[in-house]
Amino acid sequence: MKKYCLFVSLTVVILLTGCSKRVTDTLVSKTYFTQWNECPALTALKDYVEDVTNPNSPNFIKAEDRIATFDMDGTFVAELYPTYFEYNMLEYRVLDDPAYRDKAPEDVRQTAQEIRDFVRKGTPLPAHFDMIHAHAAAKAYAGMTLAEFDKYVKDYAALPANGFTGMTYGGGFYKPMLDVFEYLKDHGFTYYVCSGSDRFICRALVDPLHIEPNRVIGMDVMLETNKQGEAVGVDYTMGKEEYLIRTDSLIIKNLKTNKVRQISQEIGKVPVLSFGNSSGDAAMHNYCLSNKQYRTAVFMLVADDDARDHASLAEAAKREAKWREAGYNIISMKNDFKTIYGPEVKKVDFVY
Repeated sequence: MKKYCLFVSLTVVILLTGCSKRVTDTLVSKTYFTQWNECPALTALKDYVEDVTNPNSPNFIKAEDRIATFDMDGTFVAELYPTYFEYNMLEYRVLDDPAYRDKAPEDVRQTAQEIRDFVRKGTPLPAHFDMIHAHAAAKAYAGMTLAEFDKYVKDYAALPANGFTGMTYGGGFYKPMLDVFEYLKDHGFTYYVCSGSDRFICRALVDPLHIEPNRVIGMDVMLETNKQGEAVGVDYTMGKEEYLIRTDSLIIKNLKTNKVRQISQEIGKVPVLSFGNSSGDAAMHNYCLSNKQYRTAVFMLVADDDARDHASLAEAAKREAKWREAGYNIISMKNDFKTIYGPEVKKVDFVY
């Protein structure tokens, strides 16, 4: 019996060792970051990942703690066509969608018009417009089932993106950032989307990337069942034949420290990697850097390419200086990306 157990143990060790070697060989032989130029940000990312996934490194992070968080708009999804996807979609629903435009409340119509004036005339948006939009959007889609809203988002995402040829709104992924997802997945990281946009918009947009819905965090509105009425959830028992619908009640706008709160509540671990592009992501980055257990790294993407994308160079320079001072790694779209959306996509003037 002892000889048999020894034989089984040795066999298991040999099999596991062989499996580990095959995994290692695959990672070594696989070519990553084909859509990147060699740059400091890429070097920093690869050095970091190689260090923390090396079992012999003092900075080794066990797989279950390899948590990375990504903002969405402007980090791996196009932000400037000519503004946030969810802003564009609200403008369309309120001012152009024949099924809704005559039903929109006056305050929702005013918010949509402010987006249109910003896009077409350059009129500045009112202060705290992120919250104004959030409340208006909650009202504009109230009463939709989750399936109806998902379809609405995907139908709008299938439209040609204004300001580009060869791209739909839903196809506006920064190709080099998708390389990052692949690299992290292959090295045992779990990545989460943590966006200021509506959670269900984010889920619809990242569906082609096979990011599971439970790894998407975003702005939330209250949900209720189709028969719940005025009853509060703690006092109401949903029936088997009922289904969830969106309401006009905003729960949270997932920006700045609200991102930290949501990451803590939903993930339950402090990330070790964080990717963003704006001041709304700085709190998320700082939360990552506060992780005392593990080595961490954070990256800010700067939209500084006005040849291949619709970028404000003045704003890009301002952001880059701010993020460098904060100690974040900088990703330059102009210098670091071989392509942004793919060679078939071309920037053109906006047409209305």
